Amino acid sequence: MKEISFRHDVLPLKNLLYRLALRITQKHEEAEDIVQDTLIKVWNKRDEWEKIESIEAWCLTICRNLALDRIRSRDNQNESLDIIQSDTPDRDGTPYEQMLQRDRIELVRRMVNALPEKQRSCMQLRDFEGKSYKEIASILNISEDQVKVNIFRARQAIKTKYQQIEGYGL
Repeated sequence: MKEISFRHDVLPLKNLLYRLALRITQKHEEAEDIVQDTLIKVWNKRDEWEKIESIEAWCLTICRNLALDRIRSRDNQNESLDIIQSDTPDRDGTPYEQMLQRDRIELVRRMVNALPEKQRSCMQLRDFEGKSYKEIASILNISEDQVKVNIFRARQAIKTKYQQIEGYGL
């Protein structure tokens, strides 16, 4: 079994952990706090590292659980969503086309955030983080078949809702 190093195996995961926490909480500051809490929790459990099959999956699970706990503890679930800027600047099109594109991206983000928690987590880990079905099953502690079903249902729900909205008025 491989010797796990905090510096070489855990710290490089901080950006991945941050993206996961940010997708769940939708708040930069909370995501940063959750990553810090995750790293502290992982460090404090260093005596158990040799029992862990995948340190990455274990860290992601801790991060996800901390983020979900943070969401559940919020008093006001109706807080406005922070708009997360697109990673790539708009290069083509008129200002109107750029605005439409930003609106579509924001619409899809809101639809993803409105999904049931399991579907949202499966979809985020698969489509945004590129995790395999096996890794997602391990992180979420569900079967690979459940992962596939949740991803299928999430994609169908978003596709249907998007088509309804885009087709409105036609």
